[in-house]
Amino acid sequence: MAEQMAHAIQATNLADILERVLDKGIVIAGDIKISIADVELLNIKIRLLVASVDKAMEMGINWWQTDPYLSVKADAIEKENKSLKARLDRIEKKVKAK
Repeated sequence: MAEQMAHAIQATNLADILERVLDKGIVIAGDIKISIADVELLNIKIRLLVASVDKAMEMGINWWQTDPYLSVKADAIEKENKSLKARLDRIEKKVKAK
């Protein structure tokens, strides 16, 4: 029997491609500018990052940890931040009064 040579396209399935993309990360960037007579009316910058959570955190991206819609801890962090800001305002007022 003759062995059939597998091409790279045949050997790579969707799961392998997805694993590679999530492991390495991929960035898609684009800009949309609308202008009339050299007057810019609209400028939209689009940035899309596709990566695993581990890779994103390795890159310093962790916004989902403080997003109140995605994290239970985010609400507590937000309350603590408001409390600390109020406390700082009170301290600054006392320092200015002296």
